[in-house]
Amino acid sequence: MFKCLFKSSVFVAALMGAGLLASPPVLAAEQCQAMVTEPLQKVGETRLRVYFFRVYDATLFTESGGYPDTDAVALQLNYLRDIRAEQLVDTTRDEWKNLGYSIDEQAESWLQQLQSMWPDVSNGDCLIAATDSQQQVRFYNHQGALGSIDDSQFAEQFFAIWLSENSSFKRNRDELVGAR
Repeated sequence: MFKCLFKSSVFVAALMGAGLLASPPVLAAEQCQAMVTEPLQKVGETRLRVYFFRVYDATLFTESGGYPDTDAVALQLNYLRDIRAEQLVDTTRDEWKNLGYSIDEQAESWLQQLQSMWPDVSNGDCLIAATDSQQQVRFYNHQGALGSIDDSQFAEQFFAIWLSENSSFKRNRDELVGAR
């Protein structure tokens, strides 16, 4: 909005630097991606829609540019609507249930950790989940690191939401892993 009013990119940059103007969505997504995906190659991308609502654009990156034969994986979600962190965590819980994972004490602990590290997201924000051969899942947004969970079982269950053949959104999963 301010870009249309002020033609000077220096002025816009000064407002952004002072925290008076948020980064444009494209810039935030590029900043987010550059943090962790630079050595990785894009495998696939998709747009999640629920009914008529656009939720996010997702992009999967791996070392080889293929899936599943890879150690390092990064999943970038560029949000297209405002969502509270609590809703993100509740959706994670629901998707785990849909995949047949039990929501036991360990899963509740992970969900509490996610609740404490994930921010509310707005249209244009991004979140990245990245893991490597040690299976520690690190979370980032365009401002930097949000936190991590160091547990291979968590890594498996978390990425299964998008990458499992039993994912709730099969077409989106296929587009992410390059099967479509």
